[in-house]
Amino acid sequence: MDAERVLGPYHRDTLIIRSNVATALNHLGEHRQAADLHRENLADRERILGFDHPDTLGSRNNLAVALDLLGEHQQAADLYLHVVADRERVLGHDHPDSLASRNNLAIALEGLGEHQQAVDLHRENLADHERLLGPAHPDTLTSRNNLAIAEARLAEVGRRRWWRTPRRR
Repeated sequence: MDAERVLGPYHRDTLIIRSNVATALNHLGEHRQAADLHRENLADRERILGFDHPDTLGSRNNLAVALDLLGEHQQAADLYLHVVADRERVLGHDHPDSLASRNNLAIALEGLGEHQQAVDLHRENLADHERLLGPAHPDTLTSRNNLAIAEARLAEVGRRRWWRTPRRR
């Protein structure tokens, strides 16, 4: 990468570019390669910027995204739990990055089959989006959509359980 050669491997711009490349790899479906690059970037940012720097928190979130896309939902959820706590502590409960990480945690919980927890977290997130941004903001609409998907999955699981439950007379 030219940035590493010109700026050095640990320059802030090099780390940003590396993160962007890893995110692009995720979009291309190269999740393992993306996770490896996000992991490397996270280690560098922790060492250079510290554990609580917003860029480091972003790297941790990005690694969790890649892990979730790999189907490693438990690892992703565990990492998201830490990211949410750290972002809320450092940036505040209402910061857009905190809201994004809570959304991502809810999606990972769905992947784990924790549908009720996912619905509850999506509901909380939607209420925060509506309060902070209003009902028509694109982020609020995305949050509403994610809640609807989670509720549909919860309902589907409930129907499957009911259908399989033997009836007594």
